[in-house]
Amino acid sequence: MLNKYARAFFTRVLTPFAAFLIRRGVSPDTVTLIGTAGVVAGALVFYPRGEFFWGTVVITLFVFSDLVDGNMARQLGRSSRWGAFLDSTLDRVADGAIFGGFALWYAGGGHDNILCAVSIFCLASGQVVSYTKARGESIGLPVAVNGLVERAERLVISLVAAGLAGLHAFGVPGIDVLLPVALWLVAVGSLVTLVQRVVTVRRESAEAEAADQAGAAGTVETAKKAQTAEQAGTAAPQGPAAPQGPDNASRGSEAAT
Repeated sequence: MLNKYARAFFTRVLTPFAAFLIRRGVSPDTVTLIGTAGVVAGALVFYPRGEFFWGTVVITLFVFSDLVDGNMARQLGRSSRWGAFLDSTLDRVADGAIFGGFALWYAGGGHDNILCAVSIFCLASGQVVSYTKARGESIGLPVAVNGLVERAERLVISLVAAGLAGLHAFGVPGIDVLLPVALWLVAVGSLVTLVQRVVTVRRESAEAEAADQAGAAGTVETAKKAQTAEQAGTAAPQGPAAPQGPDNASRGSEAAT
């Protein structure tokens, strides 16, 4: 849902920065790679140690590369299948690092196996949610559904909660509970979104197959009509044979003789 409303706003905000990078000769692919590396480093260096505030600061500095690289590609007129593939693939890497960092914390210093499992579920369900849309589109379906918790929602909820929870280290009491609440929300929301997409793909698949069957039936009916018309033309009665005149009879007699 946030993709629908927030992306246009941040695109306008980040356009001058994207233009600056273009003038400096930076390519969109470079921005994608650097952004992903920064997110992975922030998540796997800080989160497993429970340093959620600084980890979130680092991740936030790099996470907007997902919008900057696309903006640069549009300004350069270089939008390509390769760029879309690279961007989508590295998004999955970044998401995995963030929720993997949470899981490592709760498996270690956080001492909470349930929240470790919830973090792993958030990681896995996020990957599957993205896969269902990509797979549905690859078989020719539109997958026309705005899920309850898509990638933007997962990131915003998780990062805001982690950043605020990190303030506990600066003496803010009770605020560390925000991260567990956020993880449960993301887990439940991702499950709902997964169900939404699966149901949508099932419906669109049934509609597409029904349309194909209707088209095939129409083709068969047209062929049958054409065949019937052809057979009717072939079976049309021939005119009567011309009677044999006297000249013809005499020629026959002469030939026989």
